[in-house]
Amino acid sequence: MIINSSDYTLSIIIPCFNEIETIQELISRVKKSPINSKEIIIIDNCSTDGTREYLSNLNDDSLLIIFNERNIGKGGSLSKGFALASGDITIIQDADLEYDPAEYKKLITPILEGKADVVYGSRFIGEAPHRVLYFWHSVGNGFLTLLSNILTDINLTDMETCYKVFKTSIIKQIKFREKGFGFEPEVTAKIAKLNCRIYEVGISYFGRTYEEGKKVSWKDGFIAIWCIFKYNIFSRK
Repeated sequence: MIINSSDYTLSIIIPCFNEIETIQELISRVKKSPINSKEIIIIDNCSTDGTREYLSNLNDDSLLIIFNERNIGKGGSLSKGFALASGDITIIQDADLEYDPAEYKKLITPILEGKADVVYGSRFIGEAPHRVLYFWHSVGNGFLTLLSNILTDINLTDMETCYKVFKTSIIKQIKFREKGFGFEPEVTAKIAKLNCRIYEVGISYFGRTYEEGKKVSWKDGFIAIWCIFKYNIFSRK
């Protein structure tokens, strides 16, 4: 499907869990992002810190807010969002402030120009600002991306990035099984098997410390390793 670069809608999927410190500002930034027509879908994953109550009290017709009845993980929430997306292009947006919605336009440009089906926003290429944080996280991200690349035979620099952009027609073809952070290697394996045209775009990254609310831990790294093998070698679906 060819997307008209002057007449398209961007579906923005925001999985959310315990982000009361950032959710208000994040919504404001998403609304101000340089996209004329956008669909904002927020999936609250049973937050317990006041996020759920804040979202419940919003009276905003520009937002579609879904409240999970139980915690189904980031992957499960994203699957719900993809099913609801009606725009031409779909992007994943975390509910923290680590990624900048002002960069949507450059992320979707390869799709609008007819060059790409999928775009990853890489934290490790380009000249955009990148907060200096944990060394071993950087090593872990590099290892997971390398392992994924070996088995998918694609040359990504940042498989674990939040910013993944898809033609909506592509993402709706895929049935996801992972409910947690295993979503990242699963979606990468599955779009590689579809022979999608994948591009990377350098993005800025304003990472958080654990004290500031970062949630990913070393345990998620082991889950990612298993999922890389699972969806590239042991599973055809």
